[in-house]
Amino acid sequence: MSHAPAKPAVHMGLPLPNSKLGMWLFLGTEIMFFTAFIGTYIVLYFGSPGWPTGYNETHINVLAGGVNTFVLLASSYFVVVAHEAMVNKNFKRAWNFLAATLVLAVLFLGIKAVEYKGKFDHRILPGQIPETELDAVRLLGKDVQWIVDSQLNRLVPGAEPLHVKATKVTETMSTADESTKQQLQAWEGLNGAFNQLRSDISANRLTLDDAHHRLEEMQADPKFGPLVSHVQIAHVLPYGNLFASTYFLMTGFHAIHVVVGMILFIAVLKEGPKLDERSTDWVENSGLYWHFVDLVWIFLFPMIYIIPGNI
Repeated sequence: MSHAPAKPAVHMGLPLPNSKLGMWLFLGTEIMFFTAFIGTYIVLYFGSPGWPTGYNETHINVLAGGVNTFVLLASSYFVVVAHEAMVNKNFKRAWNFLAATLVLAVLFLGIKAVEYKGKFDHRILPGQIPETELDAVRLLGKDVQWIVDSQLNRLVPGAEPLHVKATKVTETMSTADESTKQQLQAWEGLNGAFNQLRSDISANRLTLDDAHHRLEEMQADPKFGPLVSHVQIAHVLPYGNLFASTYFLMTGFHAIHVVVGMILFIAVLKEGPKLDERSTDWVENSGLYWHFVDLVWIFLFPMIYIIPGNI
């Protein structure tokens, strides 16, 4: 009896390594993750008449965003060169370009940190932006109260709670040197002005113009004016807290992904002269991830930095 020759085994599946398949599946979940953010932003933006768009209001730095876009594009190119060098077994060249990619990632985060500092300096923070005139007046009261409390705690430690303040101040005044006495007298004057301000705010007797006038009077006082000379009434920004929330949410999560990418590159760079072909797949998959991070920024940059100020 003749036997038919055995058929060769047929292997089913995609012709790519498990690591690359896993990375593509992971990136699919990441696409859904950022798509949700971007879609929510678009709905909120077009559904909120009066959304802050002026660069002088939002303190969006288009130049910084543009430079960061160039930085990420250049870093993606460096990753491609690094992977090509790995395939060609030129590991020194691959290491150098991965190091350059890491440097550009650090530069990106540094520029983003400067942008974030600008937001903090101008109080463009979720929950801290006055969206009505009443919010601005109340925020002024909180700012003055913080100065009153911090100044008292500096001069008279342990002066809280309220019912012991007067006693503590009197005791300190009787034994303090001349400089401290003058500072306490300035505090008493500021505290009196603040109590009147707080009373008027609580009774809704202050308009925004009244608040500006009251602040100018306080700053002009020769005794305690220097304590509040830096205080400003925040600009009213409708939907400002919504803008700040979406800005920090999207750029913050993107920055986290940049950090993750840096960790992936560092894991290879630490091999140093020992870098060899065993890391080729790692570099390729890390590059895929980094291209995704770059692609997300390509969407975020025009959507946050350019379009709102031009529509």
